[in-house]
Amino acid sequence: MTTEEHVLEKLELWRRKPPKFRDERITMAHGAGGKATQMLVEGLLAPALGLTELADAAVVEDLALTTDSFVVKPIRFPGGSIGELSVNGTVNDLAVSGARPLALTLSLVLEEGLGADDLRAEVEAIAAAAAAAGVSVVGGDTKVVERGRCDSMYICTTGLGRIDGRAKLSPTALRPGDRILVSGSIGEHGMAIMLARGEFELAAEVLSDTQPLWPAVDALLEAVGPSLRCVRDATRGGIASVLNELARTSGVSVVVREADVPVKPAVVGACEILGIDPMYVANEGRLVAFVAPEAADAAFAALAAAPGCEGASEIGVVRADPPGLVLVETAFGGRRVMDMLVGDPLPRIC
Repeated sequence: MTTEEHVLEKLELWRRKPPKFRDERITMAHGAGGKATQMLVEGLLAPALGLTELADAAVVEDLALTTDSFVVKPIRFPGGSIGELSVNGTVNDLAVSGARPLALTLSLVLEEGLGADDLRAEVEAIAAAAAAAGVSVVGGDTKVVERGRCDSMYICTTGLGRIDGRAKLSPTALRPGDRILVSGSIGEHGMAIMLARGEFELAAEVLSDTQPLWPAVDALLEAVGPSLRCVRDATRGGIASVLNELARTSGVSVVVREADVPVKPAVVGACEILGIDPMYVANEGRLVAFVAPEAADAAFAALAAAPGCEGASEIGVVRADPPGLVLVETAFGGRRVMDMLVGDPLPRIC
């Protein structure tokens, strides 16, 4: 057994251990979408609530239901705002579950002293994003908290969608040979938020990628139907977290070709300066799709033709071994393990 094989075997054994929540206090890392989040959800919340399958939306008969909260700071950033983000984030969780978004409710938590013009702008952003996504806002709630108890405003949403009959999606459906597609360049939303906070003296122009994903999912289902194994939107923790979660759930290995992962030069440059891997940076309008090999070409053509997905790319393949691990083939011809995000190197981005 080579040294690499020995290391991969040790990692595989460690990853098989069921998560346990042992932390004494909640930290920001528990909301970052990485290992701490996994321990919190799978080691505490899921067992206590009897949740046997963790997905972006729950399925009740032919309906999908999802809930989300948005606490982004600042509330407006290049390419979007918290209002637009709350709609797109909700409908996208429905879309990647194979459900056509129908309606949503929202709750606004407003900080005392919030400017009326700021509130009006976000309500208008919500209305515009809902119209663009083809959903109705059918109800909600409003609360006001004392000054300093929230950052301008928080938004909580619940989304309802109808499962599309063409969708046979499951996080356990990945098979060796499946091809992996991403709908566009990655890392733009998280980097736009970081630069908008003004904590780093960088002048890169990066716009958030926030957009509704149902048109892309619809195009994939129309092109390849049941050959589409699974779809996920790569939000907190970036595509690294999505790939790790699905590799572990399906008991397969995921191999990513680093050179084929689309990243815009401004994001690459900012990530290099800040010491951040763009694979871990959040997106709000990008999906990762796993497709049976015989349908991969048709799926890619359909995805690349969908609105906002012109930069789509095939980035890797599913293998049998080593199960549960994500491996990156580097531009230098080597391989490295891409694990779940550790800690919380990024600001709140959703």
